[in-house]
Amino acid sequence: MPARNARPWLALAGGVIVLDQLSKWIVLNTLLFGETRYVAPFWNWVLTFNPGAAFSFLSDAGGWQRWFFTVLSFGVSAWIVVMLRRHHRETGLALALALVLGGAIGNVIDRIRFGAVVDFIQWHAAGYYWPAFNVADSAITLGAVLLVWDQWRRKPDDADAVQ
Repeated sequence: MPARNARPWLALAGGVIVLDQLSKWIVLNTLLFGETRYVAPFWNWVLTFNPGAAFSFLSDAGGWQRWFFTVLSFGVSAWIVVMLRRHHRETGLALALALVLGGAIGNVIDRIRFGAVVDFIQWHAAGYYWPAFNVADSAITLGAVLLVWDQWRRKPDDADAVQ
């Protein structure tokens, strides 16, 4: 059933923010920087700080990237709120946007507080390690995948619907 307004989607984004910040609070109070704890043969907890973007993009840029990504996140978040208000009845699109919104704000809170994003989930296999990530990153990734899926499943005459 489609939402009557954007409030449920904004509440979902808020839930992602709370879950992300709660998980980071637990990690910050449980692990030391750089400490690794085994969880499963493919999964570790590790506390690290990423001053860059995805996959540590621009992490060694000298500090300006903190404010660049903060401003970018606020701009994208504002645009997403506008899009949620316009498209709150489109469940797939609204779900995707809400997840991206919650993840973006979760990470921008870290940038403002710490100057970097708190990452702690580390997956690995056969000696290869995926860069550490967090709940916000997971929400952004899932939201992005759902956005692509939503666009692929749209009919050609629906193309104007997401403008």
